[in-house]
Amino acid sequence: MAEKQAKVKRGLKSRHVSMIALGGCIGTGLFVASGAAIHNAGPGGALVAYILMGIMVYFLMTSLGEMATNLPISGSFSTYSAKYVDPALGFAMGWNYWFNWAITVAVDISTVSLVMAFWLPHVHAWIWSAIALVIIFCINILAVSAFGETEFWMSLIKVVTIFVFLAVGVLTIFGIMGGHATGLSNFTYKAAPFVNGIPGILSVFVVAGFSFQGTELVGITAGEADDPHHSVPKAIHEVFWRIILFYVLAIFVIAAVIPYTSHDLLGSSATDIAISSPFTIVFKRAGLAAAASVMNAVILTSVISSANSGMYASTRMLYAMADEGYAPKVFGKLSKSGIPVLSLLATTLIALLTFLTSFVGPQIYLWLVAASGLTGFIAWFGIALSHYRFRKAFVLQGHKVSELKYHATWFPLGPILCLILCIIVICGQDVGAFANGDWFQIAVTYISVPLVVILYVGCKIVKKTHIIPLDKIDVSPAKIDGESEKNKLFKLK
Repeated sequence: MAEKQAKVKRGLKSRHVSMIALGGCIGTGLFVASGAAIHNAGPGGALVAYILMGIMVYFLMTSLGEMATNLPISGSFSTYSAKYVDPALGFAMGWNYWFNWAITVAVDISTVSLVMAFWLPHVHAWIWSAIALVIIFCINILAVSAFGETEFWMSLIKVVTIFVFLAVGVLTIFGIMGGHATGLSNFTYKAAPFVNGIPGILSVFVVAGFSFQGTELVGITAGEADDPHHSVPKAIHEVFWRIILFYVLAIFVIAAVIPYTSHDLLGSSATDIAISSPFTIVFKRAGLAAAASVMNAVILTSVISSANSGMYASTRMLYAMADEGYAPKVFGKLSKSGIPVLSLLATTLIALLTFLTSFVGPQIYLWLVAASGLTGFIAWFGIALSHYRFRKAFVLQGHKVSELKYHATWFPLGPILCLILCIIVICGQDVGAFANGDWFQIAVTYISVPLVVILYVGCKIVKKTHIIPLDKIDVSPAKIDGESEKNKLFKLK
């Protein structure tokens, strides 16, 4: 291993950044969970929830884009929280996000075994999970361009699947395939289009939020993009419209072909993901016999892609925290190819240990998974808050918005709306548990919130940090080919 270099390698091309951002939020949330969303809120309620969440994600990504083009760094929103709000918040956000993705990798490799059981049910589950973890580790230990290229092709598979699904779905709606034209009759069937009113929409809003998590990866990739000033804004605009297009049209097709009352939309069990996918059901109704096998392959690709992205994101976050003084410096060491190998090893070890708890201590495993549940929304909250203070400080210090290489539209409405909706989604995770006084379930659902608060308060007490006044915030842009990408970040001394 070489001595630590000034920065990681900028080996991600524009097409890599765009596909990583796109692929990061197209997964089992769309392929599987969308059916339950339609069942719970009806076709109209599901569409409204996903459109509203999509708008929020757009504002979130433009906020991230403004900061990422000004300071493209692997630490992303952890660094922005430290620079523009409070070093202790950056500390809490960084560890929160690293923990989230390290646990998610373990969840994904566990899911790989469930998917493979569709074809080879008699092979021990841990074998498939072990193979998946080794493959993902090997991809990430190579040059960052290898990760980018792998994600590009896996994301492309998902995109092509959605296009084929939309085409088949439209032909099924009109009776060209499947032999029975449903038209739009399912949109007015029984209580449709809106089922369970506002509570139904809110319940889907939470599901939609989980589906869209992963879009913030574009901020982390900015640290290794070869031209972040061009590729990040391009990815943000392209990904938003494609996500809205894919999700809204896919849900529209599913709702038109399958009535919201169908038990098929709820899925049968976690052990037959491909069979329970509404995509599979639509393909079967169109007369495609191999639908389950095809969708199983696509879902397998999706799960591996998610684990791969999670390994990359958590590794880069741990590296950035070490680089900024928030984690042991040893994790900031880079290999000759610009890979933070020790950060990668640490993340892999945590993922492996978490996975092993699913065998030796299933209750511990469930707690760890639950603890990572809200961390994505907490990260989004940090992004919105950081951007609000960054722009306020930027203008207060005499700068003009036109100086920024990319600027978010509708400021301050965008970040304020994101802050409000993040709070609503976080608080609305399990309203039923509060209504029933189920404190155990409340603790399981919301455990990540006190963990972040403890990290934040603990850092403030130990390091005696404080919220940075707007006129003292360093809003200076990074020099891509300059001295160091750390750019005099706030060190915890």
